[in-house]
Amino acid sequence: MSSGTRRQLETREERKKFCRRLLAWYDIHARDLPWRASHDPYRVWLSEIMLQQTRVAAVIEHHHEFLRRFSTIEKLAAAREASVLAAWSGLGYYRRARMMHAAAKVIVHEHGGKFPTSEPGLRTLPGIGRYTAAAIASIAFGEPVAVVDGNVERVLQRLSGRRLGGEELWTAAENLLDAKRPGDFNQAMMELGAVVCAPRAPACLTCPVVELCTTRGELPATTKPVPQKKREIHYALDCRKRNGRDDEVFLVQRTRDASLMPGMWELPELAAMNGTGKPLFALRHSITVTDYTVRVWRATAPSRVAGKWIRLERLAQVALTGLARKILRKSEVL
Repeated sequence: MSSGTRRQLETREERKKFCRRLLAWYDIHARDLPWRASHDPYRVWLSEIMLQQTRVAAVIEHHHEFLRRFSTIEKLAAAREASVLAAWSGLGYYRRARMMHAAAKVIVHEHGGKFPTSEPGLRTLPGIGRYTAAAIASIAFGEPVAVVDGNVERVLQRLSGRRLGGEELWTAAENLLDAKRPGDFNQAMMELGAVVCAPRAPACLTCPVVELCTTRGELPATTKPVPQKKREIHYALDCRKRNGRDDEVFLVQRTRDASLMPGMWELPELAAMNGTGKPLFALRHSITVTDYTVRVWRATAPSRVAGKWIRLERLAQVALTGLARKILRKSEVL
């Protein structure tokens, strides 16, 4: 695009047209997600924290279960951290759960169980940054503040036809915001980026605002994707019988100062099991830029490993790593 070409959405009328079309589309096509049934700030907050770096399908199941265990902010604040981590198990990025637990205590003990109703007030809580505060403030309290997450960033960049960053993104989002329906507008922008203006192969033919878009497709890539590292790991599935059936499984706890998932429980790791038969099963597991091939063996845990026998009926209350939960489910222990 030449520097003399006028960009889309520069006039007030174009921005009003964009809002009308986007909200009309959202009113008809918004996905039926459980947290959208209420403007309760507790449920909005929970969904926004869970959705960070996590697929919607995974969040739906955990959202229901978390609310079943901790139906109110008071119950969450009063819970043990281990119970909160157990309910979070499978979502990953466990620091989110710890910070949410800390914020719940602040809300209950310092704010009488009431959420701050403004974006600046919400940002004073542990684990709530600019995006999450704006999402809660707009959706739960109708405050006219815009949000910028990965989906919104992609939409804004394609609309403008150029790479935007930092405050430029937030200014662009604020300029488009529908002040009368800020919560719906913000959710509509995120929805558009998630289901239409996707990272690869955007569905421009079904986009409600395609006529107002500069790019109408993908922006040229400026960086190469980070290659996935490959690694193979082995775990022992060590169960023992009580009353004639498998009743306990041997697990080890990560140290409290571990850089990843401190205090979480997992299966004992084994050295490579070359030439010792076939594993019980294998599966794939990815963490950030590492792609793991995981081989699980019916084996006794190494004698040097300090762990604990956990009764199977207690596993639902144990803070398992996502990989441990995946293994125990595949082996039908869970």
